[in-house]
Amino acid sequence: MNKFLVPAALAAALAALTGCSSYNVSQPSSPLNGSVKTDLKADVAVGEQISGQSEVNILFNFLQIGGDSQFADGVAYGGGVGSGLPFGPDPISAVKSAAAYKAVKESGADLIVAPRYELTVQDYMVFKKVTAKVTGNKGTIKSIR
Repeated sequence: MNKFLVPAALAAALAALTGCSSYNVSQPSSPLNGSVKTDLKADVAVGEQISGQSEVNILFNFLQIGGDSQFADGVAYGGGVGSGLPFGPDPISAVKSAAAYKAVKESGADLIVAPRYELTVQDYMVFKKVTAKVTGNKGTIKSIR
């Protein structure tokens, strides 16, 4: 029994003395900047004024309760009143995007020309009610060359 006890104790002592370590070697590099250029031109017919409205309830300045479930892609605005945490979902951008989706969908437009957003925030410390209304002109793409 003693024959097995001595090598096991020696291995445990050796493991305790060596420990673990990690090494990181970093190499400075220049940032990778890319740009995409295109010679495409779109002919957009500007029509009548369109609008859309959406509202959302925000709990603890970042948790979105209720609101719409359909959003316009590419409508991502940073910051705003009570934009919540610096990471994760932004409820203010979501309510703006939902208002833009409703305006485009209800009017049959391809895009909103010169959108203007009106935000109304009712702040009750722990709970906020945010309403976004977007107005602009109906844009219909006639051709892309």
